[in-house]
Amino acid sequence: QVQLVESGGGLVQPGGSLRLSCVASGSIVTINAMGWYRQAPGKERELVARIIVGGDTNYADSVKGRFTISRDGAKNTVSLQMNSLKPEDTADYYCNAVLVARRNTDRGYYGGEFWGQGTQVTVSS
Repeated sequence: QVQLVESGGGLVQPGGSLRLSCVASGSIVTINAMGWYRQAPGKERELVARIIVGGDTNYADSVKGRFTISRDGAKNTVSLQMNSLKPEDTADYYCNAVLVARRNTDRGYYGGEFWGQGTQVTVSS
């Protein structure tokens, strides 16, 4: 039932900006954390940025000062503002959420980590 839907990816020149958004839908009870991960060809998936319910954030060293993560709890959304983009930022970006939800059939609780489908970000001139 839980879905993470991403938007905002695309092609941008070095030094440009993109804003990624992710909306979590379903019978969500609580979201403990939301974040963004990325994976470039031939590389392992890595954490880009994450924000927890209390507002604390965590960024990869490579994006500190350039990327900003924010969350709107009322809308179950998380956004990633990416400025001063570099070719090294080229990757598939995935939305992630740690949450608890309820099944529609029996109203039982379930949870864990959930992932979006991924969105391509290409930084090239």
